Amino acid sequence: MGGEAGADGPRGRVKSLGLVFEDESKGCYSSGETVAGHVLLEAAEPVTLRGLRLEAQGRATSAWGPSAGARVCIGGASPAASSEVEYLNLRLSLLEAPAGEGVTLLQPGKHEFPFRFQLPSEPLATSFTGKYGSIQYCVRAVLERPQVPDQSVRRELQVVSHVDVNTPPLLTPMLKTQEKMVGCWLFTSGPVSLSVKIERKGYCNGEAIPIYAEIENCSSRLVVPKAAIFQTQTYLASGKTKTVRHMVANVRGNHIGSGSTDTWNGKMLKIPPVTPSILDCCIIRVDYSLAHHQIMQMWYLKKNSPDTFLLILSLLPVTGKPATLCLPAYKNSGFSLRLFIQRLIHILVMPKRPSLCPSFSEQTPDFTVSLPT
Repeated sequence: MGGEAGADGPRGRVKSLGLVFEDESKGCYSSGETVAGHVLLEAAEPVTLRGLRLEAQGRATSAWGPSAGARVCIGGASPAASSEVEYLNLRLSLLEAPAGEGVTLLQPGKHEFPFRFQLPSEPLATSFTGKYGSIQYCVRAVLERPQVPDQSVRRELQVVSHVDVNTPPLLTPMLKTQEKMVGCWLFTSGPVSLSVKIERKGYCNGEAIPIYAEIENCSSRLVVPKAAIFQTQTYLASGKTKTVRHMVANVRGNHIGSGSTDTWNGKMLKIPPVTPSILDCCIIRVDYSLAHHQIMQMWYLKKNSPDTFLLILSLLPVTGKPATLCLPAYKNSGFSLRLFIQRLIHILVMPKRPSLCPSFSEQTPDFTVSLPT
């Protein structure tokens, strides 16, 4: 049984209360889809009820600080920064007492109560749980009983917002070349030139990105090229921002000595099974950046100069159509050296969701995208 609970009461004993979905093998849902299932109730003896209802809820929450859990000021602690966005709030009655009576009697045995509802057609943010917030959806069955507390059973509902990349602009190969000086100010030791090509703009989660590159080291230092995918989680709450960033995959090239050249002839960078990009929630954002590093030796033990552009990642849709790993232009002012790939790839922008929350475009002015032509 998908979800199950049991309880005793003075008005009859409920042996079990469970909730199952019609298709338990279905891993996730999207906006506009139908959610169906049954609430299963087994009574050991006649049970007096006021009713049985089904609730479907979904919301994004972002919070941190001394009182992030309670969201109140306790013992003089500073209140937590917190924000919340509601995506789903639905209530259905599965069993009601006859009019004027207030209660109904359920006979002993097993009972099934089917339910069916449709998710909102507007975009729903992808389910996610992070360090400073979460986006969660659930379905809950609540058994209302007189003189005893309500009994309930709850199931998580996984929701994914898919990005459609089945468009010619996202299947176009991209090429970029750049030259960068190694070092800074008076301590430069010469340039490193790079030419990079990818076969297309969109990739499915779980695929590998073939990277074609030629790196020429005209500096006096030893260089090791490296490409890596980073996940960045950005949270907005009470006008404040928290960011969490970590690497999820990487690939290294060969050591390149001074005056030498290295060629990547389709070197594969595997995309791991990670949370899809979240771009349509106004308080939580999850995106992925593909960074190229030059690891300089004989100067410092290891010195990274990341050159970054954004990835937009989506799971494979239920329909079987290709999902998304896209590379739009991205500028990150947090890096100390100029980026070698800017405006490399342009991607479609998700429709803006009306909200009273501050938008990410207001918080991160360096993020630039443009609609594909």
